[in-house]
Amino acid sequence: MGNKLDRLLDEHPILLVHPIAVETYELRPGGRERKSRQRGSLFDIFGELVSIPTLLDHPNLMLDVVLVSITKVQEADARARRGRGGFRTIDRRLRSIREVHRFTCTAELAALVPAQLPVEFTTADLAKAAKVSREVAQRMAYCFRALEVFREVGRSRAGIHYSR
Repeated sequence: MGNKLDRLLDEHPILLVHPIAVETYELRPGGRERKSRQRGSLFDIFGELVSIPTLLDHPNLMLDVVLVSITKVQEADARARRGRGGFRTIDRRLRSIREVHRFTCTAELAALVPAQLPVEFTTADLAKAAKVSREVAQRMAYCFRALEVFREVGRSRAGIHYSR
């Protein structure tokens, strides 16, 4: 997708819309609808942005992150992977749109970084401050380093040290 966006952004304004399921319900045959433990958050967008971090500051690119509630319709499948409990998803239905976050520039995306970070920090510090997993914090750091929001200032056994 990065190559396609790279070619199109110079001539056309583009709005990327990415839904994130913050609430999921499962509907299985013969059973009632139940709430799933899966929860998404706004920070999950960084899992997608790692493939296009240098394009995020392009003036013709806007990003809408839509936080939604969905219902997964599932059916029994004996060949389904063991961790799926013998069910596979055959459809996803939109229940509601909770919020829409529009990002038109790097500064708006950088506003997701918690203010209480120390001057020099690691992704572990970022994860703790943002209340996300270390994996998500590493994706954030990767994107923000490509956008020059974060600077790499050193390395230690704890990981890469960044500053704003």
